[in-house]
Amino acid sequence: MSVGPQPVSDPVWFKSSYSGGNATECVEAAFIPFGVLVRDSKEPQGHEVAISANAWRLFVCSIRAIASK
Repeated sequence: MSVGPQPVSDPVWFKSSYSGGNATECVEAAFIPFGVLVRDSKEPQGHEVAISANAWRLFVCSIRAIASK
């Protein structure tokens, strides 16, 4: 007996703690098994960008390096 695709629960979206009170300029992210989804918070039903786990890790490391200067 083979196992077919299993249902995946909806992603849990979050906003950066750096977003502040201005809700007009914010992105949301959601962790998924193979990486991260990113979307515009103003259009939650719009397009999502899927980013691999490795690319996300490089992005976060780069931002941390810039922020620590």
